Formats: sequence, C-alpha cells, structure tokens
Amino acid sequence: MTASDRMPDRTATGGHMLVQHRVVFSIGSNLGDRLDNIQEAVDALFDAPGLNFVAFSRVYETAPYAPPGESIPEQGDFLNIVLIADTRLPPENLLERVLNIENSMRRERVVRWGPRTLDIDIVTFGDITSDDPDLTLPHPRAHERAFVLVPWSDIEPDVLLTGHGRVGDLAEARQAEGGPSICRRRDDLALQQPA
Repeated sequence: MTASDRMPDRTATGGHMLVQHRVVFSIGSNLGDRLDNIQEAVDALFDAPGLNFVAFSRVYETAPYAPPGESIPEQGDFLNIVLIADTRLPPENLLERVLNIENSMRRERVVRWGPRTLDIDIVTFGDITSDDPDLTLPHPRAHERAFVLVPWSDIEPDVLLTGHGRVGDLAEARQAEGGPSICRRRDDLALQQPA
C-alpha cells in the first residue's frame, strides 16, 4: 500500500466536501458459533450504505485478553479478524452502527473483560485523533493487543499506528512476547466478502 492509497478522497456533494477515511475495525467473538458471529457482523456492517469494503485479514484464534493487573473471567478463546473499509460517514454514525450490530447480536456488557458473542472496535478512523470517552481514536490499547496487530499486519504491515510505530513491527513484538496473548492463524477457517 502506498501513501497515496491512504490519502483522503475529497468529493464535492451539494456544495460540501466529504472526506473519505480509511477505517480499521477489530472484530472478535468467543461465544456460540464464533465464525458465524463474525461473518454476521461483517455482513451487517455493509448492509447499510456508507462503507466500502477494502479487505479483511485471515482468521486468528487468541486467548482472552485483559491489561496487566486486570483479572479475566474464565472463558473460551476468541476468533478475531481485522477489517478495513473506506467511508465518508462521520465517526459518530459509524460508532452507532457498530453498537446497533453488537446489540442485535445480544452483546452483553455485564463483566469487564468477560466473554462476548461479538466485539467490534473501531481501531483507527483515518488520521483522526479523539479523546472522546465514547470513541477514543486511535483505540487507546490497540498497540498492546496482538489480536488486533497480528491480523492487521496481514493487510497493512507498513501502516503507522499514531504514536506507536509500524503495525508490522508492533505485531512482531507482541508475538515475540509469547504466552497466552499469542495469535494462532486458523487457515481452516474463512470468511466471505460482504455482498
């Protein structure tokens, strides 16, 4: 991917300039039919207009994650992917879509770091930075998470994660740490591109 691939596309519409942004999503599931849950989420993201599919990673399996010092309730492993799309939607509209999809798939926020039918995070939204607690951009813990970095590096290893460095280098560092956070690629599992 070249630098020009990441440049915003400005299109005049009704006298307004709409900026196209590259959006990176992290999607995971560790309850029920995990792969089917992720496929449903991918399809649902593109059911409404405003997102253009670019790519998604291979499927990875990862042990549940919590930051150092936090406890993790007993639960099964996650399947994870990273999905990339282009959009002219504002970040708030995209967040609303993500939350509606999670709710429709019975995502419950009862236990912190607990199991999830579906977890969709907006990792980056173009070059936008935000400290809004509802949508912090880039995602404040993306640089710590192998389950984000390793799938992302499948697609965009040379992209810079603001404030932290090259995605491919960050992914290698997380994988080298080993332990329960290591990502295992599941070549036996595949997703279908959204229609």
